[in-house]
Amino acid sequence: MRQGDLVSATSLSRADVETVLDHAAAIAADPESWRERHAGTLLALCFFEPSTRTRMSFDAAMKRLGGDTVDMGHVESSSVEKGESLADTVRVIEGYADALVLRHPSEGAARMAAEYVDIPLINAGDGAGQHPSQTLLDLYTMREATGLDEVTVGILGDLKYGRTVHSLAEALTEFDARMHFVSPKSLRLPRSVRYDIEDAGGEVREHEDLDPVLSDLDVLYVTRIQRERFPDESEYREVAGKYRIDDETLAAARDDLTVMHPLPRVDEIDPAVDTTDHARYFRQAHNGVPVRMALLDLLL
Repeated sequence: MRQGDLVSATSLSRADVETVLDHAAAIAADPESWRERHAGTLLALCFFEPSTRTRMSFDAAMKRLGGDTVDMGHVESSSVEKGESLADTVRVIEGYADALVLRHPSEGAARMAAEYVDIPLINAGDGAGQHPSQTLLDLYTMREATGLDEVTVGILGDLKYGRTVHSLAEALTEFDARMHFVSPKSLRLPRSVRYDIEDAGGEVREHEDLDPVLSDLDVLYVTRIQRERFPDESEYREVAGKYRIDDETLAAARDDLTVMHPLPRVDEIDPAVDTTDHARYFRQAHNGVPVRMALLDLLL
């Protein structure tokens, strides 16, 4: 992790991950003792794309540390509508806050923006690129449920455009994790992500069907097929609804299988699964607060 920034999961060593997760666990165990840790600190929230969990959990995390947030608001009401560049936007916002959380539709936007500011910058999602803070809370949730070594993880759905998938798969190469990637052929991992996984010593095992590997999995990480990422609506329709996890699907799974999802979901997990022991995705979302508190505390 480059000092002061979190732009990509590839910058996270095992030691980096364990430091954040251990710190998050300490915060979760005694949140009251952190209430004034960063009194007077301001965090800028700059979201060029919609967000519920990431925006709100960063907002909550900063406030639970005793600080506050300043929000750029909707893009349509900002000077971006007047043609202001991202570089100029972040250079202006740098003067208003002590750190910056950026979500942007263009892959590589966070890395570029980090070159223009001297305050800590956290990538909250750059198009179909990376989402490293999501990966930290995903790993925290996995560690709670199964541990991170000698674990078999199935990653299902949109592997081409899914930034949470890219970051998670790259981070898991730092651990003794066996990964299976399940998707339609058209939504397989991008070549660059495959290269990063293999370069780190990982193996890419690809499947079109979940059934042959389901019984081997400790964790099933389900993702939404993201309509907004497809350049062609007909391409989306060809794969929409390809996978659906329900009670019938899970009958073939291990009793201790953990089902995760970065959310939002559409129809890929039946709501009936929510009340089973497999479901961990709402706890996963809630873990965003202590994990992002830990991340902010370590970067500020």
